[in-house]
Amino acid sequence: MTANEKYEEWLKKVTDEDVKRGLAAMADDPERIENCFYKDLEFGTGGLRGELGAGSNCLNIYTIRRVTQGIADSMKHYGQKVACVSCDSRNYSELFKETVAEVFAKNGIKTYITKELMPTPFLSYITRNYQADIGVMITASHNPAKYNGYKVYGSDGCQLTDNAANELIGYIENVDPFEVSTGSLDEYIAAGLVNYVDDAVIEKYLETVFGQHINMADGLDVTYSALNGTGYKLVPEMLRRMNVKTLSLVDEQCHPDGNFPTCSYPNPEKPEALALGIETAKKNRSDILIATDPDADRVGTAVLHGGEYVLLTGNEVGVLLTDYLLSMKKANNTLPPRPVIVKTIVTTDLVRKVAAEYDAEIFDVLTGFKYIGDVIGKLERKGEENRYVLGFEESYGYLSGTYVRDKDAVNASMLVAEMTAYYKKKNMTLVDRLNEIYDRFGYYEHKLISFDFPGADGQAKLSRLLAQLRADLPRELAGRKVVKVIDYLTQTEADLPKSNVLSFTADDGTKLIIRPSGTEPIIKMYLTATKSKHENEEIFAKMQKMLEQIFER
Repeated sequence: MTANEKYEEWLKKVTDEDVKRGLAAMADDPERIENCFYKDLEFGTGGLRGELGAGSNCLNIYTIRRVTQGIADSMKHYGQKVACVSCDSRNYSELFKETVAEVFAKNGIKTYITKELMPTPFLSYITRNYQADIGVMITASHNPAKYNGYKVYGSDGCQLTDNAANELIGYIENVDPFEVSTGSLDEYIAAGLVNYVDDAVIEKYLETVFGQHINMADGLDVTYSALNGTGYKLVPEMLRRMNVKTLSLVDEQCHPDGNFPTCSYPNPEKPEALALGIETAKKNRSDILIATDPDADRVGTAVLHGGEYVLLTGNEVGVLLTDYLLSMKKANNTLPPRPVIVKTIVTTDLVRKVAAEYDAEIFDVLTGFKYIGDVIGKLERKGEENRYVLGFEESYGYLSGTYVRDKDAVNASMLVAEMTAYYKKKNMTLVDRLNEIYDRFGYYEHKLISFDFPGADGQAKLSRLLAQLRADLPRELAGRKVVKVIDYLTQTEADLPKSNVLSFTADDGTKLIIRPSGTEPIIKMYLTATKSKHENEEIFAKMQKMLEQIFER
């Protein structure tokens, strides 16, 4: 069925007034019709994600019903009977959460839903707590306001990995979105098919997170921003339990708002997203700014150093946490034999040198925290979960415990505050400690470059360019000879699922990894250089020019 044929079908069958208005608005816009109907939304590294609006390639109650009915059909096939559902602060998130619960309940599946918006890691937690078979989180993480999404978790609280997701897609493809029945949420609640998560479970979660700390954060002055998302309650509560000296909130960003009025791209990786927080931190002379993304699974930080606020990258915080946790656990005799650090393939290799000091084993996994969660699960099945110390991604996601299987900004905010307070008592900042690590192991610098390929034409162009790249691989990176190439679609040296990722390593350690995003219509390039800052800038400039020639032609 063509995009236009799908559009005509939707015009005939849609009854929801909001979606009807969306269809009418694109009547004279063939490009919009093509982009909204040329395909059905697909699962990526972060589940289902797309723009809000009318169409099979957008998030609306019909695509939500379709996916949920597919999951329900799978659950019934396997005799699964319990689900958990939560949502973030985005537009339509509450409606979508209730829609998911209604579809599950209509299919006889007992469903636990949160009373209000909650962080993504809490969904992972309650899925495990209630021994549910499936968890669903309505979120688009740190994307702009026009997006929403749908993350699916297994009974272990981990996002579905490739095989499980692929099987689920088979069920979803058999569902007609206009034939899905829902029913009344109030009636399902009265019948006991839908239940609200008890407040005691929230307290249990907070106690579990708090149990991951090693030292208290007394003496620390903190400014916190929720970036208008779900961290606005639990993160401040955790920081108070850590006994921080002062806690200042960025008022404009510490209430939920799906329009994200203070920053159009609420991603703590972006300096502009932290600008208001840094301004507030300056007024309060805070030691550190901690900012969490809208679904509170990622953390951005800026530390006061030399009178200025210095932004730390996800790689830098991950290295600092690895160093801190391993050294503290060794000092207090709680470091397990053969401790484990898990990172993604696009995350810094500097952590290898830090971990080697403690005989820690590094696990490399594909991009997506579900693969880190999968490693935790494998350790647990072998009775070795106590070996796990930290998992992290360069994209600002961290987890130090096994109580959930996703990155947790409540946990990470606590750890960053604790670590900052520890070094403050030594008259040091996190930047000071990072420089000590560089002095010992060498300087690593990383840069992320991305190019946009929106819509059907953009995705077709990207596929063509990647095919051309594979046919003519670069032999040099910034004048340095490439000595190792890994194509993760075909490689066999590592026990990893196939993935559309290319990795190039030069003879001096310069590195380039290329991968399409699983959640946005962009391609990402991860650059690594290990020379002086000036030399690294030159290397990055040359590599960027090469990449522009490849992907902007």
